[in-house]
Amino acid sequence: MESSWLVLVSLALGLMVGAGFISLLQIAERHGRRASEVVNPAVPDGIDQVLDALDTAAVVLDPSNNVMKTSPAAVSMGMVWNRQIVHPELLDLAAKVRRSGEPIAEDLILSRGPFGDASMRVRVRLATLGTRYVLLLAEDRTEAFRLDEVRRDFVANISHELKTPIAAVGLLAEALNQAADEPAQVRRFASRLTTESGRLTRLTQEIIELSRLQAQDALSEPEDLDIDDIVASAVDQSRVVADAARITLAVGQPSGALVTGDERLLVMAVHNLVANAVHYSAEGSRVGVGVRHHDGVVEVTVTDQGVGIQEADLDRIFERFFRVDQARSRHTGGTGLGLSIVKHIVQIHGGDIRVWSQPGSGSTFTIRLPEASHTALAKTGETP
Repeated sequence: MESSWLVLVSLALGLMVGAGFISLLQIAERHGRRASEVVNPAVPDGIDQVLDALDTAAVVLDPSNNVMKTSPAAVSMGMVWNRQIVHPELLDLAAKVRRSGEPIAEDLILSRGPFGDASMRVRVRLATLGTRYVLLLAEDRTEAFRLDEVRRDFVANISHELKTPIAAVGLLAEALNQAADEPAQVRRFASRLTTESGRLTRLTQEIIELSRLQAQDALSEPEDLDIDDIVASAVDQSRVVADAARITLAVGQPSGALVTGDERLLVMAVHNLVANAVHYSAEGSRVGVGVRHHDGVVEVTVTDQGVGIQEADLDRIFERFFRVDQARSRHTGGTGLGLSIVKHIVQIHGGDIRVWSQPGSGSTFTIRLPEASHTALAKTGETP
């Protein structure tokens, strides 16, 4: 009897010790898990989905500045390469955030990618994420800064361009008043006044036209147009000036191609190219205008035998108010807006414009537009 009681007591003590040991293990496990979470916390759930949804660049950095998470925009901007932040400036800001625990926002100029020469202007914001991580957000503001510069340049250029003819009109009006008793002088000053007035009118009209084109994203009522008719109308507008300079306007064979768009705008675009070719060509030379279409693309090419364009200027000739030859443009009444207008017209028609030039050998401008018949077949799925 006594032995049975001793056995029961021993079993009870064993169970109590075992239970106590298991409890100690559970407590130790909980403490270990909590310590692990403090030492090595996980990136909060849902961060991947948030980063994928962001338009701005976003990066999550660990204490060693390894990239744990990144958005597609951060990669495309060249901020992340080989799971590392490319720019040391960003790492310095991350270190400041870790030390202070306070968010930081700054504007920086950074290189675009680890090997690129191009720079970008970015607005960066950094803040702690959890107990160990740093969240970096970057907004590419390069285009916004560029547009601000373009606006400032545009206003400055307009002021400069308007100042010359306005001043000339004022001086000529004063000269007319003083020469009231001299008919020959009156006629001479009146002729110059008419020239300056016409130049001012053209400049104003082209500024208005360019502003309208820049605000227009698409054509309001496009229609199918015969490109040969457009070219003929554009060339006819330059025949008087060309004939006066003994410049031959040679038009190629009809192409029979159709394009979809606005007839007035397309005539203006081709005319601006032809007028430029005439203005920059020597007397007795030749300007060729041709049309061809292939693989659903219609090309209108204007070729001159003029002075040509320096390679350094080729990237700038479509800028507003840019002139290859300032003196000649002033003499011929050029505004520096013609090629910029051509570029915008072609763009809203879904095309592009290209230029080839060699100093001393002339220039060739090519407008490329989608062919209307090709577009229609593509939509219906038919084959020609």
